[in-house]
Amino acid sequence: MNLRDPAGTERDPIQRSTPNQPQGAIVPVGPQPHPDESRTGIGQSRRHHSVEPVLIETAEVATMLSMSTSWVYREASKLGLKGYKLGRGRNAKVLYKRAEVFKWLEQQRID
Repeated sequence: MNLRDPAGTERDPIQRSTPNQPQGAIVPVGPQPHPDESRTGIGQSRRHHSVEPVLIETAEVATMLSMSTSWVYREASKLGLKGYKLGRGRNAKVLYKRAEVFKWLEQQRID
């Protein structure tokens, strides 16, 4: 891909020269921001911040509580955790709201 610079001559976008480098020296070019991101600043925060999932798997709940997954399945309704079943049959995933798990955990705190 060749580009034209303001002087009207064709040049390769990777081959750029600076005052300290000889003509035709290859200078690596890093990733360029998307035109919309540089203009509005949108998208930059999405790249650098991870998003916490709202729903978490049963295995993750069990790990957080230091319990087994079978305990979580058995005790979830008693704890006030409402599961969300995704799929059908034996292989269906059951997910729980992360906020509800933390809320229950906070209620178990000993003062």
